[in-house]
Amino acid sequence: MAPKPGSEWCTVLSHLVLGAVSLHAAASSVQSSRGAAAGFLLQALAAAIRLAPGLSPHEDCFAGAWVATVIGLPLLAFDFHWVNGDRSSANLLLGGGMVLAVAGDHLGPEGCSVAGQAVLLVVAVTILIVAVFTANTYGIWGGVMLGTAGLLSRLEEDRLLLLLKEDICRWALAAGSWAYCRALHAQRSQWE
Repeated sequence: MAPKPGSEWCTVLSHLVLGAVSLHAAASSVQSSRGAAAGFLLQALAAAIRLAPGLSPHEDCFAGAWVATVIGLPLLAFDFHWVNGDRSSANLLLGGGMVLAVAGDHLGPEGCSVAGQAVLLVVAVTILIVAVFTANTYGIWGGVMLGTAGLLSRLEEDRLLLLLKEDICRWALAAGSWAYCRALHAQRSQWE
């Protein structure tokens, strides 16, 4: 199917917004949480790789997105759990992400896709649970947005609401990243 006019602009814009939001979140959280800042930075770099000139739209820049998903997202969750004293969940999420990052070559494209979606949903659900118990509104919204991105990525349709499914997922990831950045700041100020 040929792309509809304007769809490439929406794709570029969704990459730019996700990259800008993630880069801003990384810069604003580097003093309070270096792990979360690294996770945000990995997301920003993955979005920037997709926009690199000279890459065809069909060329797979999978490695950047894979690392941003299986290492970057667990880094975000790591700090959220660590500050609340749940060190075992924090270590389990980060360790699982590291194992998946190493095992990515052995999973195949479909296995990597399923594993990436699973990581996205696990991170969203665990942060959502912590946010509900600590009454962190931004964390709740971040969990909902990341969970939405994870669930939308599982749908079979290529287009939703006249937009590409991947673009909607990036918009949801950008909103979730912004909310998580705010949630981390709220969480840190609550514990100080």
